Amino acid sequence: MELLHVLLAASCILLVSFSQSSSLCQGKTLPYMTPDVTKISGRSFDYIIVGGGTAGCPLAATLSKRYSVLVVERGSSPYENPSVLQKKFYGFPLLQTNEFSSISQSFISKDGVSNLRGRVLGGSSTIGGGFYGRASDAFVRRAGWDEELVKESYKWVESKLVSKPELTKWQSAVKFGLLEAGILPYNGFSLEHVEGTKMGGTLFDHDGRRRISADLLGTGNPDNIVVLLNATVKNIIFHKKGTENEKTVHGIRFIRSDGNESQTYEAYLQQLANSGSWGDVILSAGALGSPQILLLSGIGPKRHLKSFGIPLVLDFPGIGQDMIDNPSISVLVESGPEVQLPDPPQIAGIAEDFKFIVQGLILPISINATIIPIAIKLAFPASKGKLELNNTDPRQNPLVEFNYLAKEKDMKECVKMVQLVERVAGSKSIAGFLKTESNNNSKSPHELREFCKKNVRTFYHYHGGCAVGSVVDNNYRVHGVKRLRVVDGSSFLESPGTNPTATLMMLGRYQGIKILEEDTLHEPSKSNHTQTHI
Repeated sequence: MELLHVLLAASCILLVSFSQSSSLCQGKTLPYMTPDVTKISGRSFDYIIVGGGTAGCPLAATLSKRYSVLVVERGSSPYENPSVLQKKFYGFPLLQTNEFSSISQSFISKDGVSNLRGRVLGGSSTIGGGFYGRASDAFVRRAGWDEELVKESYKWVESKLVSKPELTKWQSAVKFGLLEAGILPYNGFSLEHVEGTKMGGTLFDHDGRRRISADLLGTGNPDNIVVLLNATVKNIIFHKKGTENEKTVHGIRFIRSDGNESQTYEAYLQQLANSGSWGDVILSAGALGSPQILLLSGIGPKRHLKSFGIPLVLDFPGIGQDMIDNPSISVLVESGPEVQLPDPPQIAGIAEDFKFIVQGLILPISINATIIPIAIKLAFPASKGKLELNNTDPRQNPLVEFNYLAKEKDMKECVKMVQLVERVAGSKSIAGFLKTESNNNSKSPHELREFCKKNVRTFYHYHGGCAVGSVVDNNYRVHGVKRLRVVDGSSFLESPGTNPTATLMMLGRYQGIKILEEDTLHEPSKSNHTQTHI
């Protein structure tokens, strides 16, 4: 009952509005934050980042070294909510969802699979399992990134947020269960994406506090960053020349996120007196949010936009295409009478030439009940889907279909996944933790395929919709549009590893540095660098 009382108390705490600055428990100072849209309306900034999530926060911190930055976050700040930032409450925020204000926004894909997306400063790094692992070297090479800068960017994130976990009894059991199932070798503690069984990094510190990408805002120049909370971007503003729209971005339109008001406000990119310019609107709204905003702004398939009465800016069939989610299978293992506390993953099994990722965790399903799944995902599915608008309200979810296991190749891999995850779940180590007898169920090939069809789930690592190559170039600029970029998981062609959180934070830092390098010939604006004194 003590946990119940604490949780109920935590859920009653109102998220407070920040004044001139806010302090983290480590003593770092966050930049100016406000939910007051009227304080931002009509102002100009060198860069506008749409989405204060996993990639958006390190991107903002990096750009603030030279430029004024506005971060527009559709959710609230998590810093006054212990149910978000404490390890003992891991998973609870995923249970409390509503249409407009919960920090987790639920959606069901057209495949019928339930899913979640972050709606809080820090994005999915604030609500996920906190498992930290770098992408493989092969992934970095395929992405065409500067390998040295990638390493520097990972290390920058790790020096501020990442710890070596202290294995719980359950995670120790998972480790030995993976080894019993033949996921070898054991690589010990490693941040690298290596085949076998390993202990990854964690975003939870030794006091059980969750560290999130929003913490990285404290490394930037607080005088150059403004964070607008509880505001949802409606669409992008383009420059006008006479009566024709030019494909050059001028700013953004936004509304309050609470659903009670539809009044539109605007913020703009800074313009220089000599007509020169730098800076961009950068979409970091996630794999659902970024393509949705492009569509709402008139960038997308002409016929689809016409059906919603959205004026066409650029006929762009690639927006919302190549949506991919990693199909997952979970096996629930029974526990004894002892109540198990929530336990995020610390161990990963990486098997079959990096194709399969296996983890075990303990998740709450209510205030006083948990489940214990062993979950496995297919890292490189061949099946792809698409995203389309459901309506013109940016606060609501778009329609997305991932086409899980549509390709026969994926179905064959799923059959192998079921066999592997059942070996892990039936291991002596797992049975020893649960105080039960080890059990290995065998299924016929037909039963395995049917099991996959009925039990396919998400691993919450969906991506795509604004893919590099088809939608953005290698500098993450949207093709055919000036002063517009996309920097988030929507640009990924594949999942980078066991959890994309590490690579998304790295990407924010990496692209921030690349942008600063591009702009070295320009002198930064001085007129707009006191935004926090609004």
